[in-house]
Amino acid sequence: MAKSLQLNFTTAAGKQTSLTVDEPKAGLTPAEVEAAMQEIIASQVFEVDGSFLATVRGARIIGRTVEELVKA
Repeated sequence: MAKSLQLNFTTAAGKQTSLTVDEPKAGLTPAEVEAAMQEIIASQVFEVDGSFLATVRGARIIGRTVEELVKA
């Protein structure tokens, strides 16, 4: 099963946005994820329409199963 970690933020302008990380490390705790998200906010490396990420909205792990029926 393919997994991804979706990090949801709100910008300083109030816009909601997200970052997705493919195949996150197994066993992540909510505290670890929130600490990483706070570091991302503090670094101010991501901007959305001229506004930096400002607050954590949430995070979730998304699992997906893909079944190939025909392979070229």
